[in-house]
Amino acid sequence: MIRKAFALMSLSAFCAVSSAQEYEISYTEWGVPDFQGVWKHATVMPFERPEELGEQGTYSEEEVLALERNVQERFDADNEPLDPNRPPPEVAESLPPIGNYDLFWRDDAQFLPTINGEFRTSAIVEPANGRLPEVFPEARERLLAARGGRQGRTNDGPEGRGLGERCLVGFGNLSGPVMSPVIYNSHLQFVQSPGYVTIVAEMVHDARIIRIGGERNPAAEAQRKWMGDSIGRWEGDTLVVETQYFNEWHSLRGLPVDNITITETFRRESDYKLIYGFRVSDPSVFADEFYGEYPLSRIDEPIYEYACHEGNYGMFGILQGARRLEVMSELETGGESEQ
Repeated sequence: MIRKAFALMSLSAFCAVSSAQEYEISYTEWGVPDFQGVWKHATVMPFERPEELGEQGTYSEEEVLALERNVQERFDADNEPLDPNRPPPEVAESLPPIGNYDLFWRDDAQFLPTINGEFRTSAIVEPANGRLPEVFPEARERLLAARGGRQGRTNDGPEGRGLGERCLVGFGNLSGPVMSPVIYNSHLQFVQSPGYVTIVAEMVHDARIIRIGGERNPAAEAQRKWMGDSIGRWEGDTLVVETQYFNEWHSLRGLPVDNITITETFRRESDYKLIYGFRVSDPSVFADEFYGEYPLSRIDEPIYEYACHEGNYGMFGILQGARRLEVMSELETGGESEQ
């Protein structure tokens, strides 16, 4: 279902409206900035900057209009009715990366919201090239060892499938941290109470509870959570959240997070825009820290039920199919199957 997002209009028009108004932050009854509501986490801005742009950190308005026009034209072309008499795909590899999802199921961003009045070329702004720092090879080896030598997805058992397929956390790191946009259901609901901020992701209904103030629980290192242990504090009108101690099965863009520290910031830029910042530090994985920002756009509808694959029928089918293929292979080779 397409939702009405206040900030998803022509972005040049949005900037003109925003700059023409002086924004006054609204506060909760206990005196902190009010982030409550549902926010759409969608933008055509990539996480990493395209290499050909080098250190070009921003687009001109003309470049943005051309970029948005290209996205819209691509969307229109991909959304053309299919020929009912078309032949089937020749091989599975000919399908798009998301399998049989067409645009009916997707909710891709088509605009580039501004941050501080700038059209950014990437979410990452530090280092200057807008790309991830060097990754140490031993980091990937460490993640592989922690997962029992499994590389990629396997059908040996449910643990060989992705966390999203297992309905444990939403795919694509929407719930984070780092919170990144996904192809649909990319919505976050902020709920506040004195001493806490809770961020609920529509995907799998992940709820990250952030305690405001105080010391980190000493048990956090032993009792590692899927989304880590988050402690927040207010610095003026900016919420700063530091997260550590992730579950070892969690990862950040395919990299281990057992030693990572992620520092996030949240600040209102307007009634309809929340700026989300993230700083990632892990000297056992990255040669340097990196920092980036995303714009979140306020929407006027609630998040909806997300049932994943209810009853885990999808997982059952995947594993049952794998066992059947093993039986068939044994029969073809004349061996004896254990099934």
